[in-house]
This record gives sequence, structure tokens and C-alpha cells, in this order.
Amino acid sequence: MTLFPEIIEAYCSQSITKRGIENGIITVNTYNPRDFSKDKHKKVDDTPYGGGEGMVLACQPIFDCYNSIEKIDKKEDFEFIMLSPQGEKYNQEIACKLAQKKQIVFLCGHYEGFDERIRIGLKPREISIGDYVLTGGELACLVLIDSISRNIKNYLGHDESAHNDSFSEGLKGLLEYPHYTKPREYMNMLVPEVLLSGNHKEIEEFRKQESLKRTKARRPDLLN
Repeated sequence: MTLFPEIIEAYCSQSITKRGIENGIITVNTYNPRDFSKDKHKKVDDTPYGGGEGMVLACQPIFDCYNSIEKIDKKEDFEFIMLSPQGEKYNQEIACKLAQKKQIVFLCGHYEGFDERIRIGLKPREISIGDYVLTGGELACLVLIDSISRNIKNYLGHDESAHNDSFSEGLKGLLEYPHYTKPREYMNMLVPEVLLSGNHKEIEEFRKQESLKRTKARRPDLLN
């Protein structure tokens, strides 16, 4: 649910997301609350009661837009998410759990924010991608679409790719180890010999230690 569906559609028409849609692994539909506005100018916001800066997204277009979406019956397979800096902070664990859902409806905000009755009446789960404010929820929505989709079976082609990402189960929540490719030497920088050895046990141990080293240096909080 977005006032700027072109942003979502443009991203989803590219790269791995496009392939996931073409292969029928995910489906992405956009709904514009402006199409449901009863105002003759298709207005979806208004000035805030009590005064203050900015405009607030009104109830009617959001409620009617949400109610127009056909939803699956099983509540455990459905999630309604409002992208908001006031929400719980997003992480890989949430992404993996959301990947188990059959349907997710995202609500992208804009302007000064939502009429509080949207929260009260529709009871969305609020999620934030970080402690900062964006102009609109579309970028945050795309972050969730991308990170959730890559945890769906067959989406990446090789499921191990997601299993060994940073923060993933395969790395026990740590940062990913460094990667190398050809050539073997570049500007006097060499690929570690262990990666050329063919000894899978030693390579696995090397990667584990590099993962721990990188996590300790960059995100020591994760070691807890």
C-alpha cells in the first residue's frame, strides 16, 4: 500500500526480484490509497488537529485501500506491517520468520505520519529498519521485500547462499567471512593459501575464525 507504486514496481522489475516473480516464487502487487480517496482531488492527507508542521495521512483512504485487498483465511499465514521509525527494529531473525508467511501486506507512510486511528483500527505490526527517518516508507518496504524473499526456498537458486549470509543461522548470527575470486594476485594482494588448498575442513575452520574476527572488530555486540 503506497502512494508511489512506481518506486516498488521499478525495483521489482530488476535483478533477482524480477526472476523470483517470473518463476512464481513471489508475487508483488501494489495498491494506491489515492485510488480510494473520496475527495474529488484524490487527497489522502490533511493538516493535524492541534496544529504543527506537515500533513497527516487520513483514515478513510487507508482503511478502504486495506479492506479492498483479498486476504488469505489463516491468520497465522498472514502479516500486516506498517513501516514506521516507531516500530520494532528489523533484523535477520524477523526476516526468516516472515519468510514463512503466505501473505504480507505492507503499509508505506509519507508526509508527517499516520492518523493514529489507523494504528488503533487496523492494528498493524510496526517495523523500523533503523533509528533514522525516511521521507517515505517505500525504501523500507523494499528492504523487507528483498530480505524476506531471499529466505524463501528456491528464490536464490542456491538456498545455501542465504543460509551463510551475515546474521544467518549458518553463521550463528555472526558477520560473514571474507570472499575472494580470480585473479589469485592483484596489486600485490594475495588470496589466502588455505582457500587454494582444497582441504574443506581447513577452509571451513578458516572461514569460521575470520567470521569471529570480523564480528569482534565490527560488531562485538553480536558475540553476546
